[in-house]
Amino acid sequence: MDSSTTLIAVFLGLLEGLTEFIPVSSTGHLLLAGHFLGFDSAGKTFEVVIQLGAVLAILTIYSAKLFDVFRAAPHDPAARRFILSVLIAFLPAVFIGILAHEFIKTVLFETPKLIAVMLILGGFVLLFVDRVAPEPRHHDAMRLPISMALKIGFIQCLAMIPGVSRSGSTIVGALMLGASRRAAAEFSFFLSMPTMAGAFAYDLFKNRDVLDTSAMGEIAIGFVMAFISAVLVVRWLLGYVSRHGYALFGWWRIIVGSVALVALYL
Repeated sequence: MDSSTTLIAVFLGLLEGLTEFIPVSSTGHLLLAGHFLGFDSAGKTFEVVIQLGAVLAILTIYSAKLFDVFRAAPHDPAARRFILSVLIAFLPAVFIGILAHEFIKTVLFETPKLIAVMLILGGFVLLFVDRVAPEPRHHDAMRLPISMALKIGFIQCLAMIPGVSRSGSTIVGALMLGASRRAAAEFSFFLSMPTMAGAFAYDLFKNRDVLDTSAMGEIAIGFVMAFISAVLVVRWLLGYVSRHGYALFGWWRIIVGSVALVALYL
């Protein structure tokens, strides 16, 4: 692994961690950055595997809370309902992800113009929802109704189009269904754990024949960078959106998507 590849792996890892849990589409940013940097991993495995670093960041930050939930589950209905709500929200992504996996990876992931357009459209959606979302009725991410969690799970499936954003779709869905800004972000964090871990496991299985062991070094670097930057972002994000909302991320999407679209046409 030469120095330029190392620098690219560091940059992409940082980019993954910084963008995974904010509603700007980490996959869209990674694919566009990889396109312009001339970086291409076999089966897009690098982009998927380093997301596991971001998942580990969430597990680290919420480890005490999750431990308490699972410890209480045998005798606490509220804890069991929370676990069930996350699992039910995860199920739509399982079925649709498996059915559409080949199309997503071979067509959608290879279309930079689509990614740029979805970044822009998603930015306008985020700006709109941040203004018109109904008065929140649910302020605790661990107490969302089961039916609401299922609806958020279906909305999350829109993020299989790169550029839409997994966190963006779940946050927008939760806001429109009556969650507070903080609860929407936090439920998106919890839902990311099974969703991203499942995507990692399935993608690794599907690409087992094209994995290049020589790329393990750059994947390891990207993984560590994603973990470090994701820890910083998650600790900052909840406080920020509680005070300021999501408009900043909407404008960021529009600017990045527009610049990428112009660059692609040029």
